[in-house]
Amino acid sequence: QVQLVESGGGLVQPGGSLRLSCAASGFTFSFYAVNWVRQAPGKGLEWVSSVDSGGGSTYYSDSVKGRFTISRDNAKNTLYLQMNSLKLEDTAVYYCAKDCTVVSGTSVRCDYWGQGTQVTVSS
Repeated sequence: QVQLVESGGGLVQPGGSLRLSCAASGFTFSFYAVNWVRQAPGKGLEWVSSVDSGGGSTYYSDSVKGRFTISRDNAKNTLYLQMNSLKLEDTAVYYCAKDCTVVSGTSVRCDYWGQGTQVTVSS
């Protein structure tokens, strides 16, 4: 079965950086586009970024464009999210996800998520 395991979250001050990782298994990783999504306390699931199967095309929400970078290493079945210039509003649980669809705006629903990793940006 599909398994997605996120890691790398933590507590960071505004302006700081974190690098998240997602280890994937249970499917042919290199065949699929994958996403990062996040959920802030009391809010719905928000799409953050996606990358195509080969890693050549990347997409970002307006809120993170220019600050975050998505990448993947298909040989290692691993997805990454480099987060720079972190803001208070980036505080959320971050998930890697597969088979997502847009509900409205940046709200998404996904068929497969990981357990999530907490990112807390606080001064």
